[in-house]
Amino acid sequence: MLDVMLGKEKRRRLGPGIATILMLGVVPAAIAQPSGAGPTAADPQDATARKLLTRLDLEKYKATIKGLTQFGDRRQGTERNRKAVDWIEAQLQSYGCPTERLRYVYDPPARPTPARPAEEKAFEPTLKSGEVRLGPGGSRYRGIQKQTGVNTDANAQPDAKLRELNAEPATNGPREEVYCTKVGTTHPNEMYIVGAHMDGHGWGEAANDDGSGTALVMELARIFSLPDVQTERSIRFVLWNNEETGLNGARAYVEQRAGLQGKEDPPGSGRYPEPKWLAMFQHDMMMWDHGMPRADGTWNPEQRPEADINVEFQSTALRAEEAMKLAFLFRDANEKFATDYPAAVGPHMTNTDSTPFMDFVPALSLRENERGMHTGAGWNPTWHQPIDVYATFSDKDFRLGFNAMQTTGGAVALLAGTKIVEPPAPK
Repeated sequence: MLDVMLGKEKRRRLGPGIATILMLGVVPAAIAQPSGAGPTAADPQDATARKLLTRLDLEKYKATIKGLTQFGDRRQGTERNRKAVDWIEAQLQSYGCPTERLRYVYDPPARPTPARPAEEKAFEPTLKSGEVRLGPGGSRYRGIQKQTGVNTDANAQPDAKLRELNAEPATNGPREEVYCTKVGTTHPNEMYIVGAHMDGHGWGEAANDDGSGTALVMELARIFSLPDVQTERSIRFVLWNNEETGLNGARAYVEQRAGLQGKEDPPGSGRYPEPKWLAMFQHDMMMWDHGMPRADGTWNPEQRPEADINVEFQSTALRAEEAMKLAFLFRDANEKFATDYPAAVGPHMTNTDSTPFMDFVPALSLRENERGMHTGAGWNPTWHQPIDVYATFSDKDFRLGFNAMQTTGGAVALLAGTKIVEPPAPK
């Protein structure tokens, strides 16, 4: 299959371990062993994926991000967050994607405040890979660094209406997050999970973190739910809550549903409330790639010429080898289907909702920048800041997120075994 999807030269670079992926079901056997000989055997699948992706629209993507910003930063534990969950669910239902909600309680014990200066906290390493990195966010010391943190000052937001919208503080208690499922036609008991988190903070609109990822997932749900689209395997589109408090929504999903995988309920019904997880793909901050801060602390207002989409796996995860191979499969899907920006693969996935999944199933995170190397080192002035509003971003920025959507959409279309069924000819 990788000879077909990646080409023989790329397959040689990946090594002989692809059999592991095929045995464990990460890549469906129907795609892995197409009939016929030679690369042309996969052309119909590529053509189907391209046809499906033509139904994506940059303006629809932007409109979905704009729709999310009406709820301000969507901070968890607030009425604006609950209204955003309702709005997301209504949109998914309008696409014909049947929705469900996962419920959990967020009530962490109070933590004592450490007697340390705020600037020291901002420079703690965050990577889980075992490497010792003392730069901001656990990054390597490279180039110009800038301190990062979460804005908690309402007065830093100059827009009075947005200040008022974001004024309600978070309170602990019950939480909900919404998901919808495209049910597979021949293997409904297996699925790919496509996710992003819908909550934010920082007194902005959370347009990039993570309206950009939420809109990406919602737009993919829209095109995969069109009535003439069929997939052999199921696809679940999930919009996590409580990411900013420690991945709590994703952790609750894993805790509640990991043990239900692949169980038919009721027996003999052909219904699988939680199909077996084949892989999990997360999208977290998709639009800002303007490079490192300047020496004087200012920022390049233009997207850098080298802007790309980062596809990350975690090298220390139990399913790291399979995740690595999927990451390169995504990179190849980017080369096939993305119109503008390339993809790069990195081994330090961290601090996002794919983390709770990574020891259960191959997991990837798609981002605008490397989490530790770039974002944690201060490359993004919008991160958790009042300027994370829709108006901050240019069409080039929105198009970077759109290209990530093309990348994931193309990869998932191939992995899930997608068909576009022509309507019957009139009699």
